[in-house]
Amino acid sequence: MKPITKLMLSMALLAPAVAPAYEVEEIGSFHIGGRQATLTGAPPRDVQFVPGGLVTRVDPNGEFEVEQMYVQYVKLTKPQARYPMLMWHGGGLTGVTWETKPDGKPGWQQYFLKAGHSVYVSDAVERGRASWARYPEIYKTEPVFRIKKEAWELFRIGPDGSYTDSNKRTHHPGTQFPLEAFDQFGKQGVARWVDTDAATQRAYNQLVQRACPCTLVAHSQGGPFAAAATLAAPDKVKALVLVEPSATTLYAEANWATLKGVPVLIVDRKSTRLNSSPVSESRMPSSA
Repeated sequence: MKPITKLMLSMALLAPAVAPAYEVEEIGSFHIGGRQATLTGAPPRDVQFVPGGLVTRVDPNGEFEVEQMYVQYVKLTKPQARYPMLMWHGGGLTGVTWETKPDGKPGWQQYFLKAGHSVYVSDAVERGRASWARYPEIYKTEPVFRIKKEAWELFRIGPDGSYTDSNKRTHHPGTQFPLEAFDQFGKQGVARWVDTDAATQRAYNQLVQRACPCTLVAHSQGGPFAAAATLAAPDKVKALVLVEPSATTLYAEANWATLKGVPVLIVDRKSTRLNSSPVSESRMPSSA
């Protein structure tokens, strides 16, 4: 059985049967985390915001809110699940990962809403509607952008070396990814920074305190953040699901005994494990 299929079967044991429709009590959003930063000493410049419009003198110096996270929630009128579900995305991506799939079909957000969970989908620090800050004045490094070749091979749509360009790429036999939607998937990629992990973890930890008790589901780069947030608040996270979590020393260094009462489901390309810790998972993929 393929890992993604086993994942859905395993998670189905944690959720009620999928209903054909659901009633929504509230759809909303908020920002969480972040701090105030002050910029000084930058030169003003003239900007024409609209072609043919007035030229405006812009002074970039002043106070900014930075390093915040964006969260959108859908709360059901009569949730069938005991706890809401928080969905955390991977590297170079946003919360759209969990919404509509690249081929236009409903994604995991819809699946678990129909299963009776209220759902919180977030855009991590410097992603999507969380926004990012000036660099190098506030963020100290340049952003990193994922090329389509990396996405094709990293997410194992095709083997290493299988992507030359959009007209010359080969895929794994029997792939479950809808190949005609790959270019649409490429549009989901956003800039990422490599020096914002501490701010991101702080924001996620604050989200757990605000939105939980909950079930927490995280993909790829979101995995280490989710594991750390659960370890910091094992009374708040009632179940943890890591889908191909990125490799990190956290797994070997953490005291997993603190999660004795928390079901942990780990899914990677080789297997699915329930009630286990990722301490010895050396085969986990690198950061994505």
